[in-house]
Amino acid sequence: MEIHYKIIGFALIGLALIHIIFPRFFHWKEELQHLSLINRQMMTVHTFFIALVVFLLGVLCVLETNDLIHTQLGRKISLGMAFFWGLRLFIQIFGYSSALWRGKRFETFVHILFTGLWIYMTIVFGSVGFGYPTLFG
Repeated sequence: MEIHYKIIGFALIGLALIHIIFPRFFHWKEELQHLSLINRQMMTVHTFFIALVVFLLGVLCVLETNDLIHTQLGRKISLGMAFFWGLRLFIQIFGYSSALWRGKRFETFVHILFTGLWIYMTIVFGSVGFGYPTLFG
């Protein structure tokens, strides 16, 4: 199970770092120009803090793997992360319109990739959180 936490940890660190390119990739300078100042700033500030939390969760998974899996507090944190990423999976499937990715090669690839990642993280964290840390060996 430790290897799965390490994989997830590095994936989360990578995901957090990808947020650096969001403003340019999604053309926020032009796209957000039509929003009020508070909404523009909330978008950038919240994106920063989401990336920071994702980064810190990744670091936690990489550096405190044993504690997350084998302590009572770690299992509770894992259960919380299972809930968080399970909810993120639900939003991935039901919250985004398929018009955003259907018929578009790159966007479909990204949609499938992240759906798989959210499933993987939900199962790994959930198995530990519910007391089955040997589910994956």
